Amino acid sequence: MIQMFHVHKYYGKDRPVLEDINLHVEKGEFVSLIGPSGAGKSTLLKLIFCEGPVDKGQILINGKNISHISEKERSALRRNMGFIFQDLKLIQRKTVYENIAFPLEIMGVPSGDIRRRVPEVLKMVGLECQHGRYPLSLSGGEQQRVAVARALVVRPTLLLADEPAGNLDETLSSDLVTLLKSVHTAGTTMIVATHHRHLLSKTSKRTLFLQQGRIVPQGFSA
Repeated sequence: MIQMFHVHKYYGKDRPVLEDINLHVEKGEFVSLIGPSGAGKSTLLKLIFCEGPVDKGQILINGKNISHISEKERSALRRNMGFIFQDLKLIQRKTVYENIAFPLEIMGVPSGDIRRRVPEVLKMVGLECQHGRYPLSLSGGEQQRVAVARALVVRPTLLLADEPAGNLDETLSSDLVTLLKSVHTAGTTMIVATHHRHLLSKTSKRTLFLQQGRIVPQGFSA
């Protein structure tokens, strides 16, 4: 499903963020991407999400080299992906319902389908009674669940999550992991980036360690 060959990404000539990344993710896998802050986890996920070009190397998604396709084709690929952003990116002037519906509206999904799909994911994340509230009136955990619901409402074949537990406490983190596990069990390929080594230890089947922009074999040093 995802293939990365000798991928490099730089922010300025002297600031390598990712160096010589080689990665294959098969359809249906649940991959944990573990690494400290600044290791390059967010950048790696954004490249897979077709958000910005690579500086060297190739990324293939479903056999398509994303550097050699049109923006229209990249947009089509993104429509099959869900992304849980580290900073959530909720729209404060929109209600919970409107935030979750927003990506469907951009995709041109018929309004009748939107009215069916949004309540489905609200129920899935336990927020069916909060649909009319605004993000700033919610707790941190509730905002996190809105972000998860927004990523799930597009029914992605690939879900990318960047520090999805964020600032959640242990109980809420555990609830979130249980939710992600159920989504994966339903058939969604998943890559979850976190700096918490043990958050996904019992959930994902494969763990990769990223340190200073490189995948390392035995985990990262403190």
